[in-house]
Amino acid sequence: MTEPLPDGPSAWQDAVLAAALCAVAPADLGGIHLKALPGPVRDLWLETLRALLTDATPLRRIPLHVSEASLLGGLDLAATLRAGRPIAQRGLLVESSGGVVLLAMAERVSRVTVAHLSAVMDFSEVVLERDGLAARDKAELGVVALDESASEDEALTPVLRDRLAFTLDLRPLGIHDIEDNDFSAADIRAARERLPSVRHAPDDVEQLCAAAVSLGVASLRASLLATRVARVAAALNGRDIVAAQDLAAAARLVLAPRATVLPVPEMEAEAQDEQPQELGDDADQPQQSPPGDAADQTEDSPQPMDQPLEDRVLEAAVAAIPAQLLASLQAGKMPRSRARTPGKSGAVQRSKLRGRPMGVLRGDPRSGSRLSLIDTLRAAAPWQRVRQRQLATAQATPPRVLVQRDDFRVVRFKQRAETTTIFVVDASGSAALHRLAEAKGAVELLLADCYVRRDQVALIAFRGQLAEMLLPPTRSLVRAKRCLAALPGGGGTPLAAGIDAAAALSDLVIRRGGTPTVVCLTDGRANVGRQGSQGREQALADALDSAAALRFAGVRSMVVDMSPRPHANAERLAEAMQGVYIPLPHADAARLSAAVQFVGRGAESASRAS
Repeated sequence: MTEPLPDGPSAWQDAVLAAALCAVAPADLGGIHLKALPGPVRDLWLETLRALLTDATPLRRIPLHVSEASLLGGLDLAATLRAGRPIAQRGLLVESSGGVVLLAMAERVSRVTVAHLSAVMDFSEVVLERDGLAARDKAELGVVALDESASEDEALTPVLRDRLAFTLDLRPLGIHDIEDNDFSAADIRAARERLPSVRHAPDDVEQLCAAAVSLGVASLRASLLATRVARVAAALNGRDIVAAQDLAAAARLVLAPRATVLPVPEMEAEAQDEQPQELGDDADQPQQSPPGDAADQTEDSPQPMDQPLEDRVLEAAVAAIPAQLLASLQAGKMPRSRARTPGKSGAVQRSKLRGRPMGVLRGDPRSGSRLSLIDTLRAAAPWQRVRQRQLATAQATPPRVLVQRDDFRVVRFKQRAETTTIFVVDASGSAALHRLAEAKGAVELLLADCYVRRDQVALIAFRGQLAEMLLPPTRSLVRAKRCLAALPGGGGTPLAAGIDAAAALSDLVIRRGGTPTVVCLTDGRANVGRQGSQGREQALADALDSAAALRFAGVRSMVVDMSPRPHANAERLAEAMQGVYIPLPHADAARLSAAVQFVGRGAESASRAS
């Protein structure tokens, strides 16, 4: 093994070092968050990890849509039917105890899988209570989360990321950056034998905690994992006592990727905290030297050969902060965990026959649901011996497998509903006089954004005495723009009729299994009532009643105020809908797009809650 280079190890050397440290103590260090797309660089790193693991260390792969029975274990159906009594089958986590599991496509893993993995990493055991079984099995393992996200909208969940000691980003590396591996499986075995005898001083923990505070790392797990990494690094380098190099490596690999702020230099901090001293008696004041003499004295005074340990640990962490993260910290932008956006799909809905399986439940397949034969037999298997005895006493020849009505299990499916964005555009005379052209431009921006997300769009215009559907739900961006460009302006403002038409179309979308979102562009100056009567007060009251009906239907909405100045009627309309209110003078393309996505996320959350 070679010592780190004077100018610091390369990104590949740090990646290999993290793999070696994880191979020594995978359960103690939690694992590795590996950001890398499928390719030769990631394959070579995984081959390096496999080569470092000893033959007795298991290395298993967890698929993206793994079932709870495969992950935690359950009833061994074949053995149970042969033996006539419940026989448990070990799950993937128990079989991987003492080794490492590879979590494929970790940025898309389900919350249930994350919850099970987090519980196993915290308590080092798998609690099995299902299919009439109750067991606790030891499961000490490390997780390598393969993060293949290509955009900022996808990210590994913070629940799992916080429990992994290392975060490696191999995306900037190419095949020419690959270097020789300085570690071997023999080094890993020797480090495992030495690790129980490695000790560290109490000051070492204080230095790592101080570095974590300076970098803005709020999680206590980070300091704990950095302490463990320092001990493992010492064992890997053949030392029984943690050295400064081990602390620097721990700060570089664990704390640097978690940094949220840049540490303030000590001299600047002292200058900021320094307060002017009050003038007093000359005898009570210390003797001060002229500035020139002080500078000469500082230059001539002997300087310590080594920096304090705390400064070296902190400098190692700051030097290893990734370039992209460093740029955001220098710009004063706090890194935040992004919520998962709805993307090109709407709310999650349950289905009986199609979609992605989301588990099984007791039910009757005659109601239209799909029978899960394996789960039905698994539910009936523990009761076979009792049922055989009951039939034997009735002097009947019992069948090989007895299945009763309560044993039937049906499959539950979930599928993403298609999102339909309904644009309700005010084309009345007041809107045309004010900002109909700008409103059309705003709608075109929203149409383009919906096209990117593959949403369906519909266009309703209201003017004169009624509302008219210019464009039924479609994905044709060209057709939507053509209808919008040909939209004339003039006449009264039947705002209630436009909202009623949007509510009717939303109800049709919901009945077809979609998720509607209403975007209303109006100045709020209604002057035509629901029955075609003239009068602003009655027209506004009818519009507010229609908005309340839209809210009671559970449709998410947004009101874009087209007035030259924000109008109170448009804001009241948004309040009646319980929708998002945005005045057009302050609504640029980015704000409009973000608002529509926010409304879509609200619709998805409401569907999940129901």
